[in-house]
Amino acid sequence: MILYNVTINVSPEIESDFIQWMRETHIPEVMATGLFSEHKFLRLLHEADDGSTNYAVQFFTESLKHMEDYEKNFAPALRAKTLERYQDKALAFRTLLEIL
Repeated sequence: MILYNVTINVSPEIESDFIQWMRETHIPEVMATGLFSEHKFLRLLHEADDGSTNYAVQFFTESLKHMEDYEKNFAPALRAKTLERYQDKALAFRTLLEIL
């Protein structure tokens, strides 16, 4: 099992919109690819000096092949939509982990 983790630093002025958009639009679009079996949407429990909040979205997939398919065929367009909507107010970094 592979865990695809996306951690996003979110500026306070877009936080409410970001949460709603993730729940109603972005996460459903990622799940609609059919490449992930489940997801979790989390808020990190720490306070940033700049008032921002960090969120993590975890997507679980069966194989690296599924992940490669997602990266090649779906990720660029989905990332572009997020960037267009939030520019530098939602900055993400991604990690790929193997569940043992």
